Amino acid sequence: MNKSELIAAIAHKTDLTKVDAERAVNACIDIIQGTVASGGDVTVPGFGTFKSSARAARDGRNPQTGEIIKIAATTVPTFTAGKTFKEAVATGSK
Repeated sequence: MNKSELIAAIAHKTDLTKVDAERAVNACIDIIQGTVASGGDVTVPGFGTFKSSARAARDGRNPQTGEIIKIAATTVPTFTAGKTFKEAVATGSK
C-alpha cells in the first residue's frame, strides 16, 4: 500500500473526503517527524513507538575496491512495533 492508497482507505473507512483524509495523514506524518527529529518519542499504544536512536561511528568497506572507509556517527529514526500489532501480523488478522 502506498500513500495514496492509504489516504483512499482512510477516506473510505471514516467517511471523510479524500482531501480531508490526505490532510489528516499529512498532519500525522508531520507531527511524528517533527517530534522524533526533536528527540521525542511518539507512542501509540497497541501499535508501536517511533523514536530516534544514535548510531555510533564505525568502519565500513567500499564494495568496489574493498577499501576500509569511516562511516560517521548519526541519528536515525526507529520504529518498535507494539504487542497488539505484532500479534495481528503473526496471525494475519486485520
